[in-house]
Amino acid sequence: MEQECVSAQRAPAEEFTAEQWAAVDAIVAKYRGKPGALIPVLEEVQGVTGFLPEVVQRRVATGLSIPLGQVYGVVTFYSFFTMKPRGKHQVRVCLGTACHVRGAHRNLDHLVAQLGIELGECTEDRQFSLELVRCLGCCALAPVLTVGEDIHKQVKTAKLDQMIQEYRQK
Repeated sequence: MEQECVSAQRAPAEEFTAEQWAAVDAIVAKYRGKPGALIPVLEEVQGVTGFLPEVVQRRVATGLSIPLGQVYGVVTFYSFFTMKPRGKHQVRVCLGTACHVRGAHRNLDHLVAQLGIELGECTEDRQFSLELVRCLGCCALAPVLTVGEDIHKQVKTAKLDQMIQEYRQK
């Protein structure tokens, strides 16, 4: 049975390697004292750590000499920041009207069963995370899902097992 990913708020410092912490510190040092640096710092740090749990936010706040609440406010405001681990392959299932009518909910149910995770979670091996989107703007190609930057059109559940297997090998 796969375990749920480490809690976003309680990820321990040991979750990250010494190299990752050194990279975080280098990023913070590069921007220290520069106005408007918080968003670029968080973008680069998330690129290193993969997500921004409280322990990382504290490190950034301390390094930039700003309140933790300010860091938390930015992280929770912008959707491109995450406090939860995301998988190497982020699977987003569109459940907009056209996709829903054409069976996207079956694809979602199949992925939940196949990956052994619920929406918003990632697999224990951090290969996959599963998210829901309301519209990808590809209604004529419904049902649609994305894996990272790859758009998959007219997806049938029979195709999902092979698709996921191909991404496991990447």
